[in-house]
Amino acid sequence: MALQTDAVRVAKAPRAATTRRRQNPVGVFGALSHVALIVWTILVVGPILWTFLASFKTNPEIVGDAPLALPHDYSWAAWGRAWDKAHVGRYMLNTVFVVGVSTFFTMLFGSMAAYVLARYRFWGNRAIYFLFVSGLSFPVFLALVPLFFVVRSFGLTDTFTGVILVYIAYSLPFTVFFLTAFFKTLPTSVAEAAMMDGCSHTRTFFQIMMPMARPGLISITIFNILGQWNQYLLPIVLLSGNVEDKWLITQGIANINTSAGYEADWPGLFAALSMAILPMLIVYIVFQRQIQSGLTAGAVK
Repeated sequence: MALQTDAVRVAKAPRAATTRRRQNPVGVFGALSHVALIVWTILVVGPILWTFLASFKTNPEIVGDAPLALPHDYSWAAWGRAWDKAHVGRYMLNTVFVVGVSTFFTMLFGSMAAYVLARYRFWGNRAIYFLFVSGLSFPVFLALVPLFFVVRSFGLTDTFTGVILVYIAYSLPFTVFFLTAFFKTLPTSVAEAAMMDGCSHTRTFFQIMMPMARPGLISITIFNILGQWNQYLLPIVLLSGNVEDKWLITQGIANINTSAGYEADWPGLFAALSMAILPMLIVYIVFQRQIQSGLTAGAVK
């Protein structure tokens, strides 16, 4: 019996060694992936952290021999200058209004269009869908000149209405593309049961399907907010220098940099950048779980 046990043990030893050799590459790639993630985190978090710390420094500290050193005195003076003298507060309020309204209507129109394209079959369904998707492959800067003339022909240049309408059109392709795939993963039995109980198509959509699609709606809402908040080309084309009181946050930050000349207020510039970064950072941290669940819900189902 002992001889048989030893023979089985000897026979299993090569198999175990082969298994370990096969698993080693997986472990190596896993370690390399962790190293890559750490490096990527440093590359992303490092500049943001330095920007925040530079807002508490002085010009000599930023351009001196030790630009990476910590501030000698944590003063909020640069934040006050950026908020009052550079009018960052006004630009931020303008941006909150424009992004809030445009995101609301983008999600309303985009979710309605995506639901119809995903759940109903009619002539031209795929053509309309591919027309929306084709907007993803068209660079925005190629449409700036015709876009300006179209908006001007409607008399909407230098107005929030023109910017909001362009933001909605700019964000609809990705919204429809994302939500169409998400609505296809939802069960049809619930919608059919609602229709049998007497619900109209509109009521079924708003009271049944939209709550079920909440993870996807939250995810794409955050992406739209981030994209519209950081938009620079569209506002600078649609809002000229004659309406500085209607500028958005990106225009205001660019103006701080270009109008300073040789007397650049680097702490004020970094304070303005920090004011623009912090709201989006907070939004992403608060809704991080919803974003992840929305991106993976379709794959899990």
